[in-house]
Amino acid sequence: MAKKAVASLQTGAKKMVKAIKMLKSEKTGSYTFKHKILNVEEVKDFFDNTSSSK
Repeated sequence: MAKKAVASLQTGAKKMVKAIKMLKSEKTGSYTFKHKILNVEEVKDFFDNTSSSK
């Protein structure tokens, strides 16, 4: 008989969100988008950071 696979119980799972920030290029004036998957606690820091480095 085939054995049934049982998923292990995971405790302390974090809620993840996808954050999308729109950045404007200073040279051309065009917009680019920065995508990142973060924990809920890190979203505020992601949007507060105004640097356009990737």
